[in-house]
Amino acid sequence: MAVRGDALPKLLHHLDDGEHTSEAVVLATCNRTEVYLVAERFHGAFGEVRDFFADLTYLPPDRFADSLYVHYDEQAVAHLFEVAAGLDSAVPGEHEILGQVRNAWEIARTEGTARRGLNLLFRHALEVGKRARTETGIATHVTSVSQAAVIIAGQRLGGLDGRRALLLGAGAMGRGMASFLASAGVAELVVANRTPGRAGGIVEGLEVPCRVVGLDRVGDELASVDVVFAATGAPEAVLREEVVAAAMAERPSPLLAIDVAVPRDIDPAVAAIAGVELLDMADVAEITEAGLRERHRETASVRLIVDDEVARFAAVASAREVAPLIASMHERAEGLRSAELDRHAAKLAGLDPAQREAVEALTKGLVAKLLHDPTVRLKDAAGSSRGDRLASSIAELFDL
Repeated sequence: MAVRGDALPKLLHHLDDGEHTSEAVVLATCNRTEVYLVAERFHGAFGEVRDFFADLTYLPPDRFADSLYVHYDEQAVAHLFEVAAGLDSAVPGEHEILGQVRNAWEIARTEGTARRGLNLLFRHALEVGKRARTETGIATHVTSVSQAAVIIAGQRLGGLDGRRALLLGAGAMGRGMASFLASAGVAELVVANRTPGRAGGIVEGLEVPCRVVGLDRVGDELASVDVVFAATGAPEAVLREEVVAAAMAERPSPLLAIDVAVPRDIDPAVAAIAGVELLDMADVAEITEAGLRERHRETASVRLIVDDEVARFAAVASAREVAPLIASMHERAEGLRSAELDRHAAKLAGLDPAQREAVEALTKGLVAKLLHDPTVRLKDAAGSSRGDRLASSIAELFDL
């Protein structure tokens, strides 16, 4: 069900061109593919989305129907707000999803498939995401393995400022650790990778001295670094006991090694070498699991925010829907007033300018007073079932 970024514009237009759909946004991340619609008819629009996934996957709908989840109206609003707030993520409160929601909306706006309805919804969703992260601690506790590894290194070494670090691997986890190490103020970062060219990408823009070497140079680098982080995707250990032992024979100071790769990058026998402290994923997991527990404690507070914002969005959306009705009612009344004055133009022809102005003021004031109470009641009741009933009655009574 994954949607490639380069295929997204075409798929957006495919959805937007549906008979029962008037707006569309597709949110596609590493663990979700969601379609947000303004639907003219629910069942018709659902059929169009089901066909969209059938075309995307080349599968008959019955093969994936059980994997679809559907929300509409207020439930759909609540779901998007939960997604933006980080409640629907594997790691509660993660920051990436907020940028992904913004990006999905921006692409749809650029393609013209997000208009008045979804623009209002997604703008509000981003506000909810920011509020959740500002007013609660759901995003403040450490949950990423890469950040936890750097924190542990700082604790063991009494800080990383001025230290030299060696990083094995240039994947997503390596990129994260490189960024955290730069923020921690290391004196130099050396990145070793099987293909050095790829490793160059993760050090671009880092405001610390960086070098890139091949894995065959790791033994030389171990002689002078304070800490080594291992996070490659290799199927077997890339740092052998004999390599570390040879390096330790040439250095006077201890070495900290942190292995967060699965399977492990550093030979477990390295732990027995004098002067080496070897930590693995189990050690790092203690920090990440504690952070996750703290974030889970914040979810109740975030849900209160989401509930509050869903209600506020309903009021804002209903008020926007009522506004055209109120304007139409006033236009209709003004039209009738002007028509009546035109119909009696002959009888009013003898009036001087001051008298004509008085008639204009009198009739306009009368119309305004007659419409004042219906206008106020419509605005006050917007977003409620009573408001819907009043709006329907006004539309029918005034033939709007």
